[in-house]
Amino acid sequence: MKHATIIPLIGGEALASTDVFGSRPEYILSYDVFKDNEKHLLNYWDYEVPYHVLDKGGSAPLGEKIDVMSSVCPCAGLSQYHSKPGEENQNNQWMEKTARYVLGEVKPNVFWGENAPALVGKIGEFMLKKLRQIGEENGYSMSLYLTKNIKHGVPQFRKRTFYFFWKKERFGDRTPLLTYYNRPHKKIEDIIAGVKSNFQVEPINEKIPSQDDPYYRYLLEEVNNGMTHREYYDSLNTENVRGNDVESMIEKAGHDYNVVGKWMDKEGYEREVPKCERKYEKLASGGNIMRRGTIVPKDYIGAFVGHYPTVLTHPYEDRYINYREAMTIMGLPSDFELLDPKKSVNHICQNVPYQTASDMCEEIKAVFNNDRPWADTDFLFQSNINQKHELWNKEEATLEAFI
Repeated sequence: MKHATIIPLIGGEALASTDVFGSRPEYILSYDVFKDNEKHLLNYWDYEVPYHVLDKGGSAPLGEKIDVMSSVCPCAGLSQYHSKPGEENQNNQWMEKTARYVLGEVKPNVFWGENAPALVGKIGEFMLKKLRQIGEENGYSMSLYLTKNIKHGVPQFRKRTFYFFWKKERFGDRTPLLTYYNRPHKKIEDIIAGVKSNFQVEPINEKIPSQDDPYYRYLLEEVNNGMTHREYYDSLNTENVRGNDVESMIEKAGHDYNVVGKWMDKEGYEREVPKCERKYEKLASGGNIMRRGTIVPKDYIGAFVGHYPTVLTHPYEDRYINYREAMTIMGLPSDFELLDPKKSVNHICQNVPYQTASDMCEEIKAVFNNDRPWADTDFLFQSNINQKHELWNKEEATLEAFI
């Protein structure tokens, strides 16, 4: 199958598509604002895949038949991690813009992409309406697939939504039912410790966790009676491992921030004392605090985004993870090079884990082989979380009922 991609970012979807469909993309489409994110993928492919920047005079080779087009539009506009998710967030323009261009100009048999779970919730209702209308105007059925990366064997607890447009001229007024996944996940510590490459193995954060993070020092020395980093890892259980950041563990042990603040003062961390006071007051008043300290991995982690690459430790060694380990967590190849790594580390996170993307590609391939059942609707929602689907006939369905 011939495939292409638009806004692939660092390339998890594009790399998975290449392996599943058996060839590199025919071309890459993007916009100037994403060129820094995509330079790593272009470099990995030795700049041999044509790269067309649409707002710099580029365009798709419209005479070239494309079976599948993928996309990884920024999700910040709908993400709960963003301070202002919703209709006014400018990041939302990219899903609409790519859908209009791809469905209206390229016209592949399948166009699919990944975004935040809110795409199928109230926050994303406005965007789903737009995407649905664009699909209808251009002769496409639409389906959505809500899932968690951990169900695809990826040791990250992160919900995502995949959206698919199916060309009616090719598939008819129907939508395929994709397989549900619940693959056992690899342990995050095994993934990190299993990295053997000696390429780009400099720690992302050069500090020593047990020495340079005062909260981790407190957790080891005061809460756990002088444990070493490795002893602390060995002591961890797998209950709520998303709360394995050191501040959460201090709180779980029953130590309040007044006590922590006194220790900080005694140990010479004067700048942390007023921070501890504010944390104590906020929690005492029923509020919450940001917890972005050291995280020791065990079994699986939360979403590998934002601060995670700089605070996640190696499970056994008293250090933070390196660039190669971070790339491996997201499934990037062992010879993949992160260009200008100190400035580009967050590009690793703006990505779809390889295994999750690969599962979606396998589903698309199976649909082309007529190896999936069909639903008599042109608008379908599937939840891989509860393994159920909902569909409507065209005459009966409304978007409000769907939401």
